[in-house]
Amino acid sequence: MSEATNTQRSKPQMSPFPGFPGVETPAAFRDIAEKSLSHAKDSYEKMKSAAEEATGVLEDTYATASKGAADYSLKMIEMARENTNAAFDFAAELLGAKTLSEVIELSTAHVRKQFEALSEQGKELATLAQKVATEAAEPIKEGMSKAAKKVA
Repeated sequence: MSEATNTQRSKPQMSPFPGFPGVETPAAFRDIAEKSLSHAKDSYEKMKSAAEEATGVLEDTYATASKGAADYSLKMIEMARENTNAAFDFAAELLGAKTLSEVIELSTAHVRKQFEALSEQGKELATLAQKVATEAAEPIKEGMSKAAKKVA
């Protein structure tokens, strides 16, 4: 029996404690280390998955915000075109005016019309900006909530 014991002890084992070759790691310590490592790997995978999902959400949000910004810019260009056309129409009407009272009447009508148009355009732009902000924020809200639930 002593030979069997000697052969088992004769195997060189790496000591976890450098400088102390005869010291072996207790089994409980190894179990704790293995469980901790397994838990760390699981946590890492969860965090990695959440980060990838968050990246996808941010990409979607960026695409939505870019489309919204483009729509907003197109609306502003359309409004600028309308306002420019109104200014040219007003200039043409002024050229046809024969009296000062007619010029004043045309100017007053034009100012009133443009004030109403600009007021309406401002409301449209505010509504569009609110819509774009809401659409851009929704994917972030949903995605981050979903990612947080996965991590927890």
